[in-house]
Amino acid sequence: MASKVLGGLAVAVLSAAAWFGWMGWDTEYDVDPVTQSASGPYQAWQVIGCGVTLLVLLVGALLLGVTAPVACVAITVPFTAAWTTTAAATDDSGLFVVGAVLVFLGLAAATTVVSAVTVALRRS
Repeated sequence: MASKVLGGLAVAVLSAAAWFGWMGWDTEYDVDPVTQSASGPYQAWQVIGCGVTLLVLLVGALLLGVTAPVACVAITVPFTAAWTTTAAATDDSGLFVVGAVLVFLGLAAATTVVSAVTVALRRS
């Protein structure tokens, strides 16, 4: 029991660390010199790297014995909290709340699907 709790806590810490390590530090938008259109602040490589990190973290946790519900919550909640903390600090409009809900729902759906597939493959 204690190892499962520690496993869940480790997943939670690593999930938040994935946000800060891949994207939480980048707050600058890029402006195209020709069109003057802004994009960012994140580059594709950051989003892909973060997604792959969370995927490896989730599958690894499941294979090491963390239960699917614990692993899903331990990725979704801390990552969303880390994202929300960063977004709230730079948003004057309050729209970060909409983003936080979307991050939460997207991660909850993705972790549920990946967990179901991983558990099914492991049982077969």
